[in-house]
Amino acid sequence: MDTVDANFTHEWLDNIQKVLGDRKPDYLIVQHMEPDHAANIANFLKAYPDTIVVSNKKAFAMMQNFFDLDLEGHQIIVDNGGTLSLGKHDLTFVFAPMVHWPEVMVTYDSTEKVLFSADGFGKFGALDAEEPWDDEARRYYIGIVGKYGVQVQNLLKAAATLDIQTICPLHGPVLTEDLGHYISLYDTWSSYTPEDDGIVIAYTSVYGHTRTAVAQLADKFRAKGCPRVLIYDLARDDMSQALSDAFRYSKLVLATTTYNAGIYPFMNDFITRLAEHNFQNRTVGLIENGSWAPLAAKVMKEMLSKCKKINWLNTTVKIMSAVNEENRRQMEAMADELCQEYIAKSDDLANKNDMTALFRIGYGLYVVTSNDGKKDNGLIVNTVTQLTDNPYRVAVNINKANYSHHVIQQTGIMNVNCLSTDAPFSVFEQFGFQSGRNTDKFAGQKVNHSDNGLVFLDKYINAFMSLKVENYVDLGTHGMFICSVTEARVMSDQDTMTYTYYQKHVKPKPQTEGKKGWVCKVCGYIYEGDELPEDIICPLCKHGAVDFEPIEG
Repeated sequence: MDTVDANFTHEWLDNIQKVLGDRKPDYLIVQHMEPDHAANIANFLKAYPDTIVVSNKKAFAMMQNFFDLDLEGHQIIVDNGGTLSLGKHDLTFVFAPMVHWPEVMVTYDSTEKVLFSADGFGKFGALDAEEPWDDEARRYYIGIVGKYGVQVQNLLKAAATLDIQTICPLHGPVLTEDLGHYISLYDTWSSYTPEDDGIVIAYTSVYGHTRTAVAQLADKFRAKGCPRVLIYDLARDDMSQALSDAFRYSKLVLATTTYNAGIYPFMNDFITRLAEHNFQNRTVGLIENGSWAPLAAKVMKEMLSKCKKINWLNTTVKIMSAVNEENRRQMEAMADELCQEYIAKSDDLANKNDMTALFRIGYGLYVVTSNDGKKDNGLIVNTVTQLTDNPYRVAVNINKANYSHHVIQQTGIMNVNCLSTDAPFSVFEQFGFQSGRNTDKFAGQKVNHSDNGLVFLDKYINAFMSLKVENYVDLGTHGMFICSVTEARVMSDQDTMTYTYYQKHVKPKPQTEGKKGWVCKVCGYIYEGDELPEDIICPLCKHGAVDFEPIEG
């Protein structure tokens, strides 16, 4: 499987000879042509000239460019989904273009259930270093593959249909335990979903005044409940780590000086890297400094103008040389904006009687949370209605077939979480594609509790309400719970997720072009075949045949 960097030619060939002895290899499988993996193809073939090279058409074209090899009679060109039997082992090749070169493919061994993942699931660092995999793998992913999230998502969909027990990447350690953790992180990174709550402040400062503003702002963030504040001096700190954390956390503040009618070079470099790596789905605030004609905020905003789903703060801090009282008021307003949800999560700081939360009710999508006495549960619903405002009453319709209906009938309480437009598809998978009767939907996740003891979501909501059931109306297939509001908190100013927005912008569009078969209407999984099995269960969302429809040619 592949070769090695040019600096390790003889060490690598010695290792192969030690393992093989007098035996000769039948095949060399080339998954990626980047020289840190492919530099020794020609040297390998000099040592073992009878070997058959297995790869795809694009990779063979690159081989010709790198080595000018004559492989006639010594090559197998595979197609996407092609197979190769080694006797005991059966290999399947899955193309992964732009993860992160156009010729990349991965290989699956169905015998030992091993995925040879090319650069996927790799990390920086030596194998003998004692360091968390997540940190160096994140920095590696953002720096190497970060631009190509759509392509990684497509590869993850293909991998979801495979029984993978071992992952062998071309960088870093072989992964054999808790594979769900690594795959989940790749899903988070490639969907540009914030991994953790927190605020990154990236700045440059010439004479120290911008640095002073950053320090004061960071103190305000901490005082208002921000769980993590990270500060990067872009002229001195590791730029790749700053970039990695900008993608890791949900919020970013950029602070710099006007420089030659532009911005300071280190900030220019940082924002260029953000844009090149598809920075998106984040909240961003700006601080500018200038002694006579501040332009930094305008320039920074223009540089990020092509980035998707950037939520710009209403407040921009404009410093004229040194921080003054007006700047401190601006920073207080910026901190209030950025920390609104952190304040709302705090039992001590939250306004628990903010009935403007009810203004977030519309024809939207909500997560109703409850507890059956053993574990927390959550359910996606789309029918929540405010009935009165004196007293505040809300009606919630729930299908009787759902486990939550049974639990709420027993307990008489629930929380309604108003999903915001930044909620990714994974939220709907988590709360809509599985039953709380046999699944702990909050396992391993950070949870918050309202005064009624029930969970409210840690992110992706703009408000929540705690409800106490006062009356129940039987509607046949559904039940209507008429409730009083016992607590209401506003988390953010994000728009409420509507059903239309979900269909247009969140639900994945199935890649049906050139395929024949059936597609799941719920999650987009494609079953290729002339007839749909009556007992089919979608491997992604677990829905049955009734939720599949034929692919129209």
